[in-house]
Amino acid sequence: MLKWILKCVPQTALAGLIALLLAPGAAMANAGLGHALPGQMGLQEAASPIAHELHSFYNLTNTIIIAIAVFVLILLLYVMFRFNDRRNPTPSTTTHHTLLEVAWTVIPILILVVIAIPSFKLLMNQFTYPKPDLTIKAVGNAWFWEHEYPDYGNFTITSNVLTDEEVAAREQKGIPTPRLLSVDNEIVVPVNKVVHVLVTSNDVIHNWTIPSFASKTDAVPGRITATWFLAESEGMFYGQCSELCGLNHAFMPIAVRVVSESVFNEWAGAMQAKDKKKAREILDKVALEQAGHKTVADSSSSQAR
Repeated sequence: MLKWILKCVPQTALAGLIALLLAPGAAMANAGLGHALPGQMGLQEAASPIAHELHSFYNLTNTIIIAIAVFVLILLLYVMFRFNDRRNPTPSTTTHHTLLEVAWTVIPILILVVIAIPSFKLLMNQFTYPKPDLTIKAVGNAWFWEHEYPDYGNFTITSNVLTDEEVAAREQKGIPTPRLLSVDNEIVVPVNKVVHVLVTSNDVIHNWTIPSFASKTDAVPGRITATWFLAESEGMFYGQCSELCGLNHAFMPIAVRVVSESVFNEWAGAMQAKDKKKAREILDKVALEQAGHKTVADSSSSQAR
């Protein structure tokens, strides 16, 4: 039987099946922290507790789907081989089989229960908001984002997508700058702190999304929706408006810079003092450090030693 399957099924199909079986592991191995990579399969690398839980659920459901597909494929091949007209010229007249009918009723119910339990748990955790360490208000506009910091004097960060020339200029400085994902003013949050994001819109429906945090909620005019995350590692994390909001829908990304608490306090202090130049210098230095480059200050201290 196995030899017949190997002979009849093309090798490319078998290779594809093996790739599907290995997809969850390959997805995690190839994922990029903070944004997707060319040719990547699966989800972006998780960077929050909810994202880790979502990835586990994703892998569970994919495993079940692949197992069902493989089982149905094997069953179809067996029926085609065992019960074709040549091998089985006199078909069976059996119309009922109690055990089989119970099995194909009970097993799908059990599969749905296995899927439902972690699904309900994930949904509950997504909408159980722990006490916030920081609150940000995100406001969608056609077509850019504004982020307000009510805990720090209500200063506002206005974020617009970078042009190709601006992307090239930042790349020359050694700062990684993905095209169509980077903005002129990223928002900043401290690592390992609970951040609540209150989301609304000034015009049409937008959507505030950061895949690595598993945060996604609509920005609805006249309403406040909310999401939360706890970033587990420092770095830059990108998202985009995920609601078809009009002409420049594809050009209103979201960029979150996760930094240490001390750096965040220094940056927030500069923003409260309306010293945007100092705030920019702080973020540029952090960006270089997170990219693995030594800053001028680091180089000077090394030479002094």
